[in-house]
Amino acid sequence: MKSRRPTFIRLVLALLVVVFAAATSYGHQAGLNVLEGKRFDKAVRNNSDQMIQDGKQIFRFDTFGDEAFWGDTIQLHRALEGTKFGGVATPDLGIDGVSPATALAVGLKVDLKALPGSLVRALKHGKVDLNDPATTLALLQRNAVVGVTGFFNPDGSLRSMGIQCALCHSIVDNSFSAPGIPPGNIGRRLDGFANRDLNVGVIVSLAPNLQPVADLLSLGGTPITVTAVRDVLRSWGPGKFDAELFLDEKAVNPNTGNSAATLIPPAFGLAGVNLHTWTGWGSATHWNAFVANLEMHGKGTFFDQRLNDATQFPVAAAAGFGNIRTDPDLITSKLAALHFYQLAIPAPTPPKDSFDKAAAARGEGVFKSKGDCARCHVPPLYTEPGWNLHTAAEIGLDDFQANRSPARGYRTSPLKGLFTHTKGGFFHDGRFPTLFDVVDHYNAFFSLGLTDQEKSDLVEFLKSL
Repeated sequence: MKSRRPTFIRLVLALLVVVFAAATSYGHQAGLNVLEGKRFDKAVRNNSDQMIQDGKQIFRFDTFGDEAFWGDTIQLHRALEGTKFGGVATPDLGIDGVSPATALAVGLKVDLKALPGSLVRALKHGKVDLNDPATTLALLQRNAVVGVTGFFNPDGSLRSMGIQCALCHSIVDNSFSAPGIPPGNIGRRLDGFANRDLNVGVIVSLAPNLQPVADLLSLGGTPITVTAVRDVLRSWGPGKFDAELFLDEKAVNPNTGNSAATLIPPAFGLAGVNLHTWTGWGSATHWNAFVANLEMHGKGTFFDQRLNDATQFPVAAAAGFGNIRTDPDLITSKLAALHFYQLAIPAPTPPKDSFDKAAAARGEGVFKSKGDCARCHVPPLYTEPGWNLHTAAEIGLDDFQANRSPARGYRTSPLKGLFTHTKGGFFHDGRFPTLFDVVDHYNAFFSLGLTDQEKSDLVEFLKSL
């Protein structure tokens, strides 16, 4: 009978070889993991840089395909060019084409970096006709009008137009002035700032074909005429927009008798802030998708089943806004970079000498103690970390605007950059003209017992943020 020992020995040796090979492979893999960890850190940095650049480009220049609505459908571009260039006039406003003077008067801004040196010099010397729509068309051809893109035919005529995020959420600095052009109209871009000069309603009201808007609003159950649409749009005023109008058909706050439009919010200082809008619809990402699809009329995908509530949102429910699916989707792939860029935009610091430093130091003490402001506006975010929403009753306001949101509340707005809110007032609808009025409201509502000096010091602290 033959011995099986050699076979056993060979088996053991084979197993040892396998174990050694596995151990060697593991050690090699472990070394790779350490190396890949270093590479991954670099990949994170590279990804961050790329997301910032992509997000900036999207924020400033991407129309998401909305030119199909603003130009092709309601034909706003025809009002911009006027009859001289094959468009239409707006007789009731005395406008035949939108000249640079008219564009600046309704709050549109011009990107200085997009202008050739020869044009800048001509503007400086007052040699550009600011009352000719042809000049506006030339600016559009250079992509110089902040937040607006013109689409031109090969022969140079304007075929359509679209809008970007930057239309409402960018301004320009004071780096340029010229005869007839005060500072703040032409300059370098400042992204994230709410354009409180922009009269969105008047601009949209120029569109020759507002019948699709009237038809949409009529889905709420009340027939709406084009004339009524124009009247509502022109009631908004500078720096305001009514996103919910196209969901619930409500144009007036019955508690105040004023337009239901709210102030355009800033898009800076959002990092760490939970809810983005005045009334807590959702995060910045939600609101970007909401606006790009439903307000800008881009082509994408949007889902929010809360809009299926026909009682609260009769227009949205009838129009199917709770589940938008478009092919091709020109929005969804851009939301991540857009969000990343917005989170990177810091709140601006107040201008030098714009507040009393000694009074602000005293006001910080009031903010954190007797004023009890820090209970909700928690430093350094100056909003609640977490769920930052309150009912109207909790903060002494009427609940009209809160009830237009599924969250039915008002967000604790972050306070940094408050100096940029001086145009249009404070709170969601600008009901408080000054910061002192805001402090007075809370002092009375919460029975804080602040003295006039304490209120004044508190205002100076708020101005310093």
